[in-house]
Amino acid sequence: MNAVFANRALRRRAVSYATLLGVSLALMSISANPLVRDLQHGVAFAFKPIQQAIDGVASEVSSVFTTIAEIDRLRQENVALRDKNDELDAQARSAAEMRRENEQLTALLQLRSGLKYQTHAVAVIARESSEARRAIVIDRGSGDGLAVGQVVIGAGGALVGRIVEVGPTFAHVVLIVDSTSTVTGQLLSSAATGKVVGQLGGALVMTDVDAAAEVNIGDEVFTAGIELGGGIRSPYPKGLLIGRVVDIKRPANEVVQTVFLQPAAPLDRLEFLLVITDYDGGLSGPIETGVPCDPTKGGTLPDSDQPCPTEGP
Repeated sequence: MNAVFANRALRRRAVSYATLLGVSLALMSISANPLVRDLQHGVAFAFKPIQQAIDGVASEVSSVFTTIAEIDRLRQENVALRDKNDELDAQARSAAEMRRENEQLTALLQLRSGLKYQTHAVAVIARESSEARRAIVIDRGSGDGLAVGQVVIGAGGALVGRIVEVGPTFAHVVLIVDSTSTVTGQLLSSAATGKVVGQLGGALVMTDVDAAAEVNIGDEVFTAGIELGGGIRSPYPKGLLIGRVVDIKRPANEVVQTVFLQPAAPLDRLEFLLVITDYDGGLSGPIETGVPCDPTKGGTLPDSDQPCPTEGP
């Protein structure tokens, strides 16, 4: 029984092989026929536009997907470059700020080395600018040896103001442009002196300048440091730059003239300053009530006319 089934399977394989071989030989003979070849060429030519169109669509679809992938890649690279650029900009700004602060600190160190006074470096931590007051707050106080009355200067030895209030870790400084500020100034060109007072608009006015003194635009005005009588010492040391002349008012029939100054220090942009800690301005001792004397009998003047102080009530 098994042999019969095996013979049948073998015969079917043989028949299939023979059939395929016959079909192949027939197709080869047909394809070799010139008419069949011409027909094949004609059909291929007829379908060529369709094939080209299909190829074009496939190419365009492939190009679209390729373009989308390229755009996404470029977008990611652009985001990465933008982030890197922002980081570099931040680093550049930080470097520029550090360089600017370093230049200011270097200038202050050079100024400190050239001063004959002891100083303490401070930084501005707050500003007070109003119609009634022009002041700043610095980051050092009584714990650092600062005291009321000490003079504050900026780069180039420019006068900034004086300390009016001190806390343990801070101090208030009234600027020279404050309306309560008064400084005795001296013109470098003519040595004429005058009273420099602050104005609400941020300018300085130098009054009571001798009308005979020659004053020119651009002249520099420094602290006079005049030692007054009666034990009164100038609140400001001599030689600090106050400002430069920007305008002059000379009334025709007046014995004095008025000079307008531009402050030497950038008072609206102060950052780092120096406080002079070893100059005692103002009253250096008790104020004498008069000229001390010891009148004796037989003097040139009667006792009642002697220039001696008399005790008050």
